[in-house]
Amino acid sequence: MAGRADPPEGTPEGLPGGGEDEYRSVVFDESFVKAARLQEFSAQERMAERTRAVRSLPSPASRSGSTVALLLVLLIAALLGTAVYLGVRDPSRSASAKRAEPLRITLIPLAPRGPVPGGDPADLYAHSPAARFRVGASGITLPGAQRTENFSESQVMTALTTAKDYLVESSLDPEVLTGGAVRPVRILLDPDQLEQFDRSMNAPAADGYHVATGWLVRYPAAVVLADPEVRVRGTMSVVEAGPDALEVTSDHTFAYALRRATPARSGTPDATGAASGAWQASLFTVRRELTFRFDRDDLHRHRAELLASYVQAGPQRCADDASRTLRPLLAGERTTGRAPADTDPYSLGEATAALCGSLASDAQPTPPR
Repeated sequence: MAGRADPPEGTPEGLPGGGEDEYRSVVFDESFVKAARLQEFSAQERMAERTRAVRSLPSPASRSGSTVALLLVLLIAALLGTAVYLGVRDPSRSASAKRAEPLRITLIPLAPRGPVPGGDPADLYAHSPAARFRVGASGITLPGAQRTENFSESQVMTALTTAKDYLVESSLDPEVLTGGAVRPVRILLDPDQLEQFDRSMNAPAADGYHVATGWLVRYPAAVVLADPEVRVRGTMSVVEAGPDALEVTSDHTFAYALRRATPARSGTPDATGAASGAWQASLFTVRRELTFRFDRDDLHRHRAELLASYVQAGPQRCADDASRTLRPLLAGERTTGRAPADTDPYSLGEATAALCGSLASDAQPTPPR
């Protein structure tokens, strides 16, 4: 018995196709379901004891806010890490360390009143104020190092030893004195002063800032050391120059025995081998008063800042330009004209600036004839 395809009363009006679209307006698409704030538990989850039939899901705005917060936390952590790295990368660098000042230089030539005495180096030293001076670096003695308010004893000692190293390299190294070397001195300087130092070596000028002989002792090629054992005597002191700097002052007199690299034509040895004036040695005296400054970075890196250099050197002519090299008058030579009052480079104490001085007679050796 075949069933009827349509109900006895026929198809209802207004519902074509038998009414299958009656609930189309309330059927939800996939995007609507995914955006729902509530989600029904699965059949397996409903078997467990639960007081609620649905769970709450985070809103898209909430998920977006969580992502932004996470990125913000990561950014802050990266910034903090960078700051910590920069802060500890060089722990010796003080926040208050300031750029090194240019070196100020005063060079005073000392002219002799008569001919420069000549003779054997040993005799010259024995009959001069340098007779009791020590030889070389042993003449640069250090005072006892004591801690200060802001620096330890070891830091104070580092400042003193660095200043001594500078004096040794710039006043006693034969390669610096007569060979033209500059690196042993340069490596001991704060980088902020290297440009001034290099210009002083390459293009010296008598301007108070670029005088090569204010940084180091240097003689022209026509002069050599008659005795490599330079005589030295002086003092050193150290004080605090603020909470982040030490200041060292050195005051030393150096006595050099010099002679001509090539004797003059008129100078020939006599029959006994004794030297005439052209072959004799003579003494040249240099007094150097230097002021060093050390910040904490300088102490850590074993280098120095030079604040001031006051130099008296003679015998030499006042008119000679000694900005590149000192210009010694050697045995038998003299100068003309009168210089100001006598100046004794062996007399330590407060130095006074002048354009030129007269080398005191007591500062000249008196070797036996």
